[in-house]
Amino acid sequence: MQTTAAVLRQQERRVLQAVGCGLRDDEIAADLAIPEDAVAGHVARILAELGLRDRAAAIVHAFDCGLVVPGSGPRTREPGRARGAGSARTAGPVVRLSLLGPLQAWQDGRPMNLGHLRQQAVLAALALGAGRTVSRQELLDGVWGTEPPLTNVVPVYVYRLRKTLGTGDGPGAVIEHDRCGYRLAPGAVDVDVARVERLLADVARADRAGDAAEVIRLCERALELFRGEPLAGLPGPLADAERLRLTERRIALVRRKAQWQLRLGRHFEAIAELFALAAAHPLDEPVAALLMRALCRGGRQSEALAVFDHTRRRLAEDLGVPPGPMLRRTYETVLRGDRPPAPGLRAAGSR
Repeated sequence: MQTTAAVLRQQERRVLQAVGCGLRDDEIAADLAIPEDAVAGHVARILAELGLRDRAAAIVHAFDCGLVVPGSGPRTREPGRARGAGSARTAGPVVRLSLLGPLQAWQDGRPMNLGHLRQQAVLAALALGAGRTVSRQELLDGVWGTEPPLTNVVPVYVYRLRKTLGTGDGPGAVIEHDRCGYRLAPGAVDVDVARVERLLADVARADRAGDAAEVIRLCERALELFRGEPLAGLPGPLADAERLRLTERRIALVRRKAQWQLRLGRHFEAIAELFALAAAHPLDEPVAALLMRALCRGGRQSEALAVFDHTRRRLAEDLGVPPGPMLRRTYETVLRGDRPPAPGLRAAGSR
């Protein structure tokens, strides 16, 4: 900040601070009680004196030099609202956020523009933090990896996200900040990933209780939340890792649902979903084995054997390995013409 303080006059530093907080010229004029054309003149001189390309560069500079600290700075007051009035966040989630597909957010049923992909990735990292504080370094590592940005853009992105989410950066902010980093305010955002995790816990309880119908119902509810590839298109190591984890969650849900459908003799219902899953994940042997069981129990032995052949070829071509013991046992059972036992159940007379 020493260089900025030496170059700019006090009024220009105040204008730069307001620009850093994202205020428009008319908002700066109202906040600093100066004419709007004077604001434009100040901004032009600031850019020239500091050698900045545009207003976006000025915002980054205001954060870098310490003029703007997240959670402080000028505010634009809503018409008719006194200072400090209505600062508390209303009860219930403000924003609905979906990560189980391309990142999307809704407020009161209206879709929201979350900005460019790196900014979206910052919001996704906070949402995946499940309410804990995420440090600035974690965000840099998770979103940029080994190629961090040249400037300190994280506070800028957080500020823009706060404005987009419609609650600013006061006491009712959706994104909270402290000396350790940032987090989503408890109860402010309904994240679909958290809903899936809660449903998985319910599925596990129903599974232990042997309640087949409830397991299937809960799995269907969780699977409905997936809208495609999780975090589709988002950059960074964190998004890459979470895509794999959440895809595994979806596969596990389909498998659990199919296992119980087969136990109940509802193999025809399981076949279509297992076919789609096997096509998307041709190297997943448990999925292939489940599909073979479902087809065989539906009287489609030749198709079950074809699934084995296809999986065997893909394993050899892509990984250079033969089928594992489970898939081979399923193949031998189908080849003999035996009716494979439902998954998770012992064959009659076995110990």
